[in-house]
Amino acid sequence: MGLLDGKRILVTGVLTDASIAFHVARLAQEEGAQVVLTAYPRPTLTARYAKRLPSGPDNPPPVIELDVTSTQQLEGLAGVLAEHVDGLDGVVHAIGFAPQTALGGNFLNTPWEDVATAVHTSTYSLKALTMACLPLMKSGGSVVGLDFDATKAWPVYDWMGVAKAGLESCSRYLARYLGPQGIRVNLVAAGPLKTMAAKSIPGFEEFTEIWPQVAPLGWDVEDSEPAARAAVALLSDWFPATTGEIVHVDGGVHAMGA
Repeated sequence: MGLLDGKRILVTGVLTDASIAFHVARLAQEEGAQVVLTAYPRPTLTARYAKRLPSGPDNPPPVIELDVTSTQQLEGLAGVLAEHVDGLDGVVHAIGFAPQTALGGNFLNTPWEDVATAVHTSTYSLKALTMACLPLMKSGGSVVGLDFDATKAWPVYDWMGVAKAGLESCSRYLARYLGPQGIRVNLVAAGPLKTMAAKSIPGFEEFTEIWPQVAPLGWDVEDSEPAARAAVALLSDWFPATTGEIVHVDGGVHAMGA
């Protein structure tokens, strides 16, 4: 019997098979879940990698195009999902984006318009996606977001770090307001991983070079499995009284001093 037997899980953010979200979807299927994927801006690319999931190329999970900044698409999401599942038990928010001007040491010069894009896509979308899925979560459930520790000012991360701080706060408020409906909201703060999203951040190699040296447990920048396992555990019934939490999967770096 798998951890997620019979559960219906929506997973966003599968870009390639290096994405953390891909490994969450893979483990969720291995643990018995029915998975639906969302994709943006290239659903055909996501559909290609969906065929590499355990369900196989002949039975890949459905892929729904979803721009989380589109009010129209969010309003129609529950109806589109209802064509594939009769409800939802879990939602994985693995969405983040910031324009290049908001990264790479340009913090003091980033225009508001680009900051707004980063916050809308990376922060507000957690609330927007959760509310769009709420009509299908009548029996409660679990929302899990992917995070990067926002308690520190990291080099080159800049406004994405601010957006992640907002994501952490947003998750706590969602936990407060959705708890009475039996919905848990938690985050997994992973260490740096060589995903497509990470490669788009100028200077991100500073993290990948230093992190394994600082982490007391060590850190493999190519291994998304630990973060994916944490997400799947939080989607399961094994954390029935945990909400508003940030689970650090970073080799222990968050707890270390200079």
